[in-house]
Amino acid sequence: MRLLLVEDTEELAQSVLRFLRAEGHAVDHAPDAATAEEAMATTDYACVILDLGLPDRSGLEVLRARRRAGDRTPVLIATARDQITDRIAGLDAGADDYVVKPFDLRELSARLRAHARRGQGLPETRIAIAGLEVDRAAARLWKAGDEIRLTAREWAVFDALLGARGRVLPKAALEEVLGGFDTLIEGNAVEVYISRLRAKLGQGVIETRRGLGYVLP
Repeated sequence: MRLLLVEDTEELAQSVLRFLRAEGHAVDHAPDAATAEEAMATTDYACVILDLGLPDRSGLEVLRARRRAGDRTPVLIATARDQITDRIAGLDAGADDYVVKPFDLRELSARLRAHARRGQGLPETRIAIAGLEVDRAAARLWKAGDEIRLTAREWAVFDALLGARGRVLPKAALEEVLGGFDTLIEGNAVEVYISRLRAKLGQGVIETRRGLGYVLP
């Protein structure tokens, strides 16, 4: 999944980034409201993790502005503010969920996956498709009973195609997914990872629609 972490505490941000990227997610980091607003306005995210106490503007203001603009991206507020009134204000502003610091990173990841699935209209976690058994919650998949091991970036591309299954994903969308790993993306990176996935999953699983992109039927 392509995620956005809005957090101004560098140590916490790096800890969350390391964990989520190790789980196969592509994660962008915004340390303040201005950066977050620019990112949310220009990039499609599966989910946003939003701190409230940002240095330049309240996270609630950012959330309200995005909802007024018609942005329906799932937002999970992660903050040290633990009063009931704070939670109510966050949910009333349009947040989908609310966790209080310090939080368990495994629980955070599980909540993100659940919200992203619902945002895609795919609430199930275990899926049978193209001869594969997929567990999106655990980021694992099997073919004929044998587990297929994917790298974090391979899983990110596969999960993006899985979330959009039946719809063509353009190359640019998959470049966005890979770009969140905070590394330089080569011009042929998408083709490289599609090729790797086909080698592991089988040639008929991912289709190329020339001039359009890729699709998991």
